[in-house]
Amino acid sequence: MKVARLPLAKLTTIGVGGEAEVWTVETLADLEKATQAPYRVLGNGSNLLVSDDGVPERVIRLSGEFAEWNPDLSGWVGAGVLVPTLLQASARLGLSGLEGLHGVPAQVGGAVKMNAGTRFGEMADALELVELYHDGRLHVYHPSELGFRYRHSELPEGSIVTRVKLRLTPSTQEAVQAKIALVDAARKGQPKKKSAGCAFKNPPGDSAGRLIDANGLKGTTIGRAMISLEHGNFLVNLGGATAAEMYTLIRKVQAVLPLEVEWEIWGQIAVGTEVGR
Repeated sequence: MKVARLPLAKLTTIGVGGEAEVWTVETLADLEKATQAPYRVLGNGSNLLVSDDGVPERVIRLSGEFAEWNPDLSGWVGAGVLVPTLLQASARLGLSGLEGLHGVPAQVGGAVKMNAGTRFGEMADALELVELYHDGRLHVYHPSELGFRYRHSELPEGSIVTRVKLRLTPSTQEAVQAKIALVDAARKGQPKKKSAGCAFKNPPGDSAGRLIDANGLKGTTIGRAMISLEHGNFLVNLGGATAAEMYTLIRKVQAVLPLEVEWEIWGQIAVGTEVGR
C-alpha cells in the first residue's frame, strides 16, 4: 500500500482539482485499513470534478489484487481494471456485451457505480455479479439488487466495488468489431481536449448536447473552461482551467436549461459572478 499527498488534477481526465491524501490499496487488508477514516474512491478520474481546494477525506485507489483479471474474461474481474482494456479483450475473443461502453475511459468500479455507457448499451447490461466491500466485509450482489438505471445505481451507502463477473455472449470477432465501429461512428465530433465526459444527463427523449447547441451556448467560455464547439455536452479544459471556472460554466448552462449534472462533484466549489450575465 502507498500513501501520498497528491494533486487530484493529475489523477482526473479534466485536469483540475486540489490535493488529497491518496491511499493506493493492493489487498483486502489494505482496504480494511484505508476505510477506517472518512474516504472517497477514485477510479480513472473521468466523470469527476474536484474542488480547487481538494478534499479532506482519504482518496482510495484500487490496485494489486483489485486490478486482476483473466485474459479469457472468465471468473472475477477487478474493479481497478480499465473498461477499454476489457473491451479490447472481448473483441479479440469474439464476446459481445461491452460494445456499448466503447469510448468510456472508466475503471470497472466507476463504470458500475454510475452505470456508465452510451445509447448503445451500459455497464449493467454486461454484469452477472457484483462484489462490494462494506460493513467491514465483502458481499456479492446480483445486478437486479442494485437499482441500476440510466447513469445511476443504488449501491449500499459507503460501499466500494471490488470485483465483478461479466455476462458476455459468444459471437465473432467481426460482429463485435462491427458493433464497436457503430458506436465509434456515433462518437465522431467529440472533443479531444481535456474533459470529464458528458457534463449533463440527457433528458427523456432528447439530447443535452442538442439543447445546449439550440440555445446558443456552444463556445461559451469562462476563464480557461469552455463549452466545446464540437459537442455541446462537453465542457473542456483549454489549459489551466480551475474547478471554479468549470462549475460556473455548469451553472450558466443550468440558468438556461433544467439539465441534471452527470459528473460527480467533490468538495465545495464557489460559483463565479459570470452566471446570469
